[in-house]
Amino acid sequence: MLESESEKENIYIIQPVYGDNYRSLQEEAVSLIDSSGSAYAGTIYQKIREINPATYIGAGKLAELRERLEGLELTILFNGELSPSQTLNISAALDGRKVIDRTTLILDIFARNAKSNEGKLQVELAQLQYNYPRLKGKGAALSRLGGGIGTRGPGETKLETDRRRIRERIDYLERKLASLENTRKLVTARRKKENTRSISLVGYTNTGKSTLLNRLTGANIYAADRLFATLDTTSRKFVIDDREYLLTDTVGFLRELPHNLISAFHSTLESALNCDLLLIVCDASDDYAMQLDTTLKTLQELHCEVPHILVMNKSEAVPYFDEYPPECIFVAAKNGAGIEGLKNKIAEFFSQSCSSVHLRVPYLKLNEYGKLKKFAAERNVRYGDDFVEIDAEIENRYLHKFSDYRVL
Repeated sequence: MLESESEKENIYIIQPVYGDNYRSLQEEAVSLIDSSGSAYAGTIYQKIREINPATYIGAGKLAELRERLEGLELTILFNGELSPSQTLNISAALDGRKVIDRTTLILDIFARNAKSNEGKLQVELAQLQYNYPRLKGKGAALSRLGGGIGTRGPGETKLETDRRRIRERIDYLERKLASLENTRKLVTARRKKENTRSISLVGYTNTGKSTLLNRLTGANIYAADRLFATLDTTSRKFVIDDREYLLTDTVGFLRELPHNLISAFHSTLESALNCDLLLIVCDASDDYAMQLDTTLKTLQELHCEVPHILVMNKSEAVPYFDEYPPECIFVAAKNGAGIEGLKNKIAEFFSQSCSSVHLRVPYLKLNEYGKLKKFAAERNVRYGDDFVEIDAEIENRYLHKFSDYRVL
């Protein structure tokens, strides 16, 4: 059931100002608040010349904010990362109001949106690893937080648990996820053995990756116009020119995505990125350059060097295409525009690693050939008196398997 407006947690943003992108970071924070099911209540900006080790921003700005918010029931979001002591000191300066930082908010959204068992375990691990140093000697202060953001997932009882039990829970989650990772590696190895061509969708959050997966595969997975609407990895099969492909959707990236989140989801992302081709999806109607830069940096951090095709989605409202990278493909996953062009690009990529061959298979050898058939994309089959003639495309790495049947 949807939360009513009166039940929503009202969040007021403290936006530190440094560099040129603070406005877009603030707008992103508003979108994160919406994704968390909360309500945006306003923003106060503060130029940062040097970080105050106790409160990050100066006492004067905190006094101004305390006066501005007097009598209002609000949660304070610092749109950056705070140390445990800074969180407590800002809260004390603001009459004990709950204070969260950007990481806490993102963790909360992940807790709301994780549906699979593994996704829930990963989110809980990330939350506990983040909250663990914040529990040292702060149990009483944290127990005042009440419900809402920062208390989903592990929940209040976890925040009030002693450090030993939390450490034990972290160890258990790490062992459980390691076991699931081993299972996933076996599945990946089997797909490789079966010559399954694998493609992964990656990119900034809310660029339409799930909608694109639905459009390409005919699936009906959940997709919504908000940050981190889908979290769990999803795979579906689709066909281009009689060739079968496996398409995987992954969690979206974000600027300054908390390191512990990348660590928690590393095994899942690593499995998804262990593919033949990446489709890097950007929102053509938004700041695509920032999205692309964030994605490439995240892939670099994950040591991913898989070749990619750059896909500009949501291009239906783009009037001019000159400013975009010349190699990109324009699509509108919502209405299907450009999808055939993207399919052709995918087919072209895979055909570069294939050869067209003519095979002649004696009827007595059909059983043996049947074991190799999964490595060949048959285009034409003709039955003669003594043998079957087959025109096929075969990946170059598997050509040696067909040496007994190839007609040169």
